[in-house]
Amino acid sequence: MINVIIAGVGGQGTVLAAKVLAVAAAARGWNVRTAETIGMAQRGGSVVSHIRIGNNGEDIHAPLVTKGSANLIIAFEPGEAARAISYLARSGTIVMATTPIEPVSATLSVADYNVGDIVENIQLALYNAMVRNITQETGAGGGQARLFTVDDRSLTDMLGGNRKVLNSIMIAEAVRAGCLPFTEDELCAAIGVCVKPQYADMNLQAVRLALTA
Repeated sequence: MINVIIAGVGGQGTVLAAKVLAVAAAARGWNVRTAETIGMAQRGGSVVSHIRIGNNGEDIHAPLVTKGSANLIIAFEPGEAARAISYLARSGTIVMATTPIEPVSATLSVADYNVGDIVENIQLALYNAMVRNITQETGAGGGQARLFTVDDRSLTDMLGGNRKVLNSIMIAEAVRAGCLPFTEDELCAAIGVCVKPQYADMNLQAVRLALTA
């Protein structure tokens, strides 16, 4: 079973990314369920997609990933990674884009929206969780959660600055990190099914760039 959370804000393409993963999994004959939990019904609000994949032949009866059981969190924005961290399993992985989208609450606040602080806090949370696991299990930590950061701004700049391909970049980065069992050809085939023809080529370019950069 592979439990995936995709977290971002409205307009980043998180729902489309979930659909691409679902199509890629279904093409392998695997059972897959997806669901979205959407905060504000407008651009800029938090959007979380749940994807559950029965890669070992499991039947999936519920679409929502429970807290502490996500093998993978794909975060399109640092603050959303921090918001979703409670879903992460003990030995799970966060693949996180580093470009921030400052929320309205930060704009109104005197405090800075500091990506470096967010990354440090996530790393500290993962470390503390590892220590608790070792303490509770007398040395058997069961694996350590990992954080992979993605310089998504540099990648999109290589593609002419088009931020609409962020979803394809982040899925490919999760594959490159060894967190998803799909090949480049499988991702490209799923994108061909899910993306409108006029946008397909640039998404395919984004996948290939992320896998080889």
